[in-house]
Amino acid sequence: MVNAEIQDYLDSGIISGKAYSELIRNEIKEEISKLDPKPFLATIIVGEDPASEIYVKFKEKACNQVGIGNEIFKLPANITQIDLLSHINKLNQDPNVDGILLQLPLSSHLNEVEATMTISSDKDVDGLHYVNVGKLQLGMDGFVPCTPNGIIYMLEKSNVKLKGKYAVIIGRSNLVGKPMIRLLESRHATVTVCHSRTINLTEITQKADIIIAAVGKANILTADMVKDGVVVIDVGMNRIDGKLVGDVDFEKVKKKASLITPVPGGVGPMTISMLLWNTLKAFKMTRK
Repeated sequence: MVNAEIQDYLDSGIISGKAYSELIRNEIKEEISKLDPKPFLATIIVGEDPASEIYVKFKEKACNQVGIGNEIFKLPANITQIDLLSHINKLNQDPNVDGILLQLPLSSHLNEVEATMTISSDKDVDGLHYVNVGKLQLGMDGFVPCTPNGIIYMLEKSNVKLKGKYAVIIGRSNLVGKPMIRLLESRHATVTVCHSRTINLTEITQKADIIIAAVGKANILTADMVKDGVVVIDVGMNRIDGKLVGDVDFEKVKKKASLITPVPGGVGPMTISMLLWNTLKAFKMTRK
């Protein structure tokens, strides 16, 4: 059951990640209010990348909103790989830390994969550790990457039928595209994965019942590429002339889609809410 605000959005053809996010955060806040101690998230940021600092601040604000304890560890841009791994291991061993978030991307001199895999799989709230990747593939309970998890939540809460539907994912990243395949397949959708180099992309997308655009390229999906009644999830975040836009030509595609997510206000807020969800889950796994 969705509230009146969400239903109004759905009636107008919009899946509002912002509205769903508020719903989830209220549920998390209520559950955390009954807990003592509270869940705790440690965030590591290396260097002073402006975009990363903005994202981290959003996450910090969200944690404070629902009552999740949190601390941001700002490490110098020239930190060595050994020192970074040492810092991660200290957090792994801290019984008061439930989740560890390593803000990506890292500086070019650092090994991103090694750093990510050093995070304990029990504290891997991003769902990127190979243990959690493997659990997802095998249908076992683990941490699911936040963006795909948020997308599934929105689709199911919006009563989008997945069983037997043809879903096309544009993008094959470890964060979105690959886990999205498994989540859709497990719900009995038929899935095709495309990317920026796919030949005859339009021929594929025109057949899709559901399209998830996650390439990071503005207007890669246009109105001529979709059929009437399609459901479109726009994961992209691109800056064009100072304006934040997605991967989808929103205004024109919206006229053909039965449902579509906007940018901003779509997938972004859900990603952060699912981070809170995973942090609470980590707490319940080990401390409750």
